[in-house]
Amino acid sequence: MDAAQRQISDQIDDATQRLLGAARVIAEPDLRQPSLLPGWTRAHVLAHLARGADAMRNLLIGARTGQDRPAYVSGQAREAGIENGARLQAKELMADLADSAMAFRTISRQLPEDAWQFPVRILDSAQFPAAQILTRRLVEVELHHCDLGTGYRPDDWPAAFAVMELAEPMQSQRQDRVTRQDRLTPRQQA
Repeated sequence: MDAAQRQISDQIDDATQRLLGAARVIAEPDLRQPSLLPGWTRAHVLAHLARGADAMRNLLIGARTGQDRPAYVSGQAREAGIENGARLQAKELMADLADSAMAFRTISRQLPEDAWQFPVRILDSAQFPAAQILTRRLVEVELHHCDLGTGYRPDDWPAAFAVMELAEPMQSQRQDRVTRQDRLTPRQQA
């Protein structure tokens, strides 16, 4: 892991700790309330983050071994994993989220230098070097933290993330959260 990758990895650690801190205080009934993502509860968002960490870890394991390993078995398996996770009780969901984040961190910190250039893909995406997984994970954690609708907003993002150069579609996704924040009433933002 080079210095730039280490910096992003540290940002992921910080973002993950903020997310876990916020998620752990969401009461069970509030987990079942709608998130800011249409059709998803807060529990769905958290389950998606857990399954996303698992998927990215799978890609890094493939990069480490030089094998084309899928992020998810299929799109249907991805959806089923999110649905199953969203049904977990709060305590189990928080453990799942924390465990998946730690497993991702562990493999990313142990990946050999040459593995970062191994081409990977997520479902139907174009291939990209494994090194981009770190940025993708950071984006996923920061954006979906906002999507929980618990008061974390783009204004709360660390400056380094708010101005980070991002490829598409991550750039547009980040801008969508900023635009949405501007449209929400103060009650909706809390």
